[in-house]
Amino acid sequence: MLLIIKTVTELRKYLDRKSPSKIGFVPTMGALHDGHLTLVRESKDQTDLTVSSIFINPTQFNDPKDFAKYPKTIEQDIEKLESAGCDILYLPEVEDLYPGGILDLETFNLGSLENVYEGKFRPGHFQGVCLVMKRLLSAVQPHELFMGQKDYQQCMVVKELIGLENLSVNLHTVPTIREASGLAMSSRNLRLTPENREKAAALYSEMKNMATNLQPGNLKPITTPAQQKLESLGFTIDYFEFADEKTLE
Repeated sequence: MLLIIKTVTELRKYLDRKSPSKIGFVPTMGALHDGHLTLVRESKDQTDLTVSSIFINPTQFNDPKDFAKYPKTIEQDIEKLESAGCDILYLPEVEDLYPGGILDLETFNLGSLENVYEGKFRPGHFQGVCLVMKRLLSAVQPHELFMGQKDYQQCMVVKELIGLENLSVNLHTVPTIREASGLAMSSRNLRLTPENREKAAALYSEMKNMATNLQPGNLKPITTPAQQKLESLGFTIDYFEFADEKTLE
């Protein structure tokens, strides 16, 4: 049975009393899909007690309209977490995680990580990710943390945060779960029309084509046709590049 807890005080009281030997944590912003549930199942396999959170974090949205439009499906989410065997849903309000408000908060030295790709095109986003993850990890105090590889740069940022804060938690980056078309499962897919959802699958198709044709030397003959194909389908491209998996250079 899924236990729903809404404050950090209640959560700490319960976990301190229960005192499980190994806690797994799956942080989410809701609108859950099988990618999230795969993380829950991974945690169930590797830990004694699994906590998931649903919190749409206001500090990681550099566009207020994007924050307002983020999908909210809490009733369905609760059912899905129950069916996946999650033990605890931590469902805080903004005031619980940010008791002093969301202005004039601490910052984190993420180096070049927040100046490239997602960091470059979503200024402030990764600072917001660190703000909420620091608070969530403090509340749950997990031994194992499970996140999806789909948000690759975000996983790198969280790993950096764990090092900066000297946190005793192991980060597990779980492979991306995809729809039959190849489109990565994402909460934001709910905002796509059926036509655009079909077109969006071309992104994975072009990525696979590039990987197949990858060879040393100039990469423009590989990336340029892919970009042209995506733009012809209506994509507006912020970046489309090869990078080192450890440094993003």
